[in-house]
Amino acid sequence: MAEQAERLTRLGSPELDAILGQPLKVLDDGFIRVVDYMGTDASIVQAARVSYGIGTKKVNEDRGLIRYLLRHRHTTPFEMCEIKFHVRVPMDCWRQWIRHRTANVNEYSTRYSVAIDSAQSTLPGEWRAQAAENRQGSGGFLDASLGAEMTRREMELLKLTREVYEERLAKGIAREQARKDLPLSTYTEAYWKCDLHNLLHFVSLRMDSHAQKEIRDYAIVLGEQVLAKWCPLTWEAFMDYHFNAEHFSRLELEVMAALSTPGDAAKLAEKFGWLNRDEKGLKRHRERQEFEAKLRTLNMPIPWK
Repeated sequence: MAEQAERLTRLGSPELDAILGQPLKVLDDGFIRVVDYMGTDASIVQAARVSYGIGTKKVNEDRGLIRYLLRHRHTTPFEMCEIKFHVRVPMDCWRQWIRHRTANVNEYSTRYSVAIDSAQSTLPGEWRAQAAENRQGSGGFLDASLGAEMTRREMELLKLTREVYEERLAKGIAREQARKDLPLSTYTEAYWKCDLHNLLHFVSLRMDSHAQKEIRDYAIVLGEQVLAKWCPLTWEAFMDYHFNAEHFSRLELEVMAALSTPGDAAKLAEKFGWLNRDEKGLKRHRERQEFEAKLRTLNMPIPWK
């Protein structure tokens, strides 16, 4: 055991070391900063190979092993890597972020300290309309002239709420109460530490096109500017086998197997309850629509259209 311990060295990433402590800009005044980390791609391989034991056959190529592990959803080796961030993020975006209950978090306290004097603002061309079919999402951008009015009113509101907040503090109101009318666009800061497996899960959800744009901006920085430097082999495999991949349910596979006979495929879809109709035609069905999108990606026919 002593001999083995002497051979252990700390595994590091020169690419990640080069940006350690540097704030990576997000939105107008947000950032992500890597504070510390433990492990690299090599740590994943090291942990996975423990399962083989001394003297047994080893996998020959690190990249091949990492790709195998991700492809077959062997998650434990990826939990051997951890990373700690210092982030500045608007409170409404942070509400979504903190829902991922797989990290260690310590947030800036506006009970102990004065609230950060910064709030996310919106440029005239950045105001988004409510999506027609997605109740929690946004659609296209509003006309710039209307956006300019929205931005002007936003700046008035931000200025007023900050003035009221600081007026309360000056009059001796407790910080915990003075803060109650601050807008959700106010920036907060936190230390956020998680393992690589859970970070990949966070990125897979929040980098998705269906995620809110603001948190998607943070996820893209986490992925493309941090993960890609920290564990490049893992990032490559994640993009290949998860983020840019399509996954099919049993029902979808049955329909695909019957595509050579469109009538049979349509009968299966009818059986699965995908083709309910009303006077306007096919009723909205989320599972069917998601499957149709997959078929379009593969340039395959949709048998009921």
